[in-house]
Amino acid sequence: MKNNDKITENIPEKSPDRLAILEKIALHEKNGWFDIDVENDPPTRPLQVGEVDYTLSKFSSKVKSEIANFCAKSYFDSLIKKELLIIDEVRGLENYRAVEGGAVLTCNHFNAFDNYAVFKAIEKDLGRRRLYKVIREGNYTSFPGLYGYFFRNCNTLPLASSVSVMKDFNKAITALLERGEKILIYPEQAMWWNYRKPRPLKKDPFLMASKNNAPVIPFFITMRDTERIGGDGFPIQGYTVHILPAIYPDKEKNSRENAEIMKNKNFEMWKELYESVYGEELSY
Repeated sequence: MKNNDKITENIPEKSPDRLAILEKIALHEKNGWFDIDVENDPPTRPLQVGEVDYTLSKFSSKVKSEIANFCAKSYFDSLIKKELLIIDEVRGLENYRAVEGGAVLTCNHFNAFDNYAVFKAIEKDLGRRRLYKVIREGNYTSFPGLYGYFFRNCNTLPLASSVSVMKDFNKAITALLERGEKILIYPEQAMWWNYRKPRPLKKDPFLMASKNNAPVIPFFITMRDTERIGGDGFPIQGYTVHILPAIYPDKEKNSRENAEIMKNKNFEMWKELYESVYGEELSY
């Protein structure tokens, strides 16, 4: 789409809300608060035991999921047609195709749409399977409107503050990986809007993979300013989805050792890619 960028007429002023978010990101980066949310999310409540059908074992859950996924695909594909979501290129698809069976996919988190960019990158290879997404508890319980509907029904796996619910979550992760599903998780934890640098990673996603003897496939999305201006007054970003070689747990090491090694390897791969694409050394 690089050659089809259009300049938006009547360019709106930059959104005060987005400017405030950028200021907050700069402050958080300066203080090393890389895993703290910067968005003004709605108040939330804790999940209750049995509230989430993680593996879609109920017929009603399957029906809701099919309808929601159809609606979500129609909605996001329409954004692509309108060039409100721009995916320039997918690189490294052979690395995804080299992995058989279940896997944990990691990706940098900078936009509410980035999970759809990951989905579009592997859509044809998924076949009739769905991409499962780990999300924050509040996105499932309290997010309003259309996005809230997608959060609750589009093959999402909400984390929980309840130990009992997390037991159900972990059982579901094992069951999904064993049946060959792909699970997307954001190891940076928080979403930082249009932030291009890789941030320090949390160990839990890699522990999830190593405990289940599953590989991690690192995704990293790089961005460029297009000539199209969004409703918030900022350039719409053109995404390139990079898929890097899978990282496998070492059978000679325990799950915690593997998790640490896999986490560090994932970050190094992201760092090298960032520096290669943007032509600058990673620094905060």
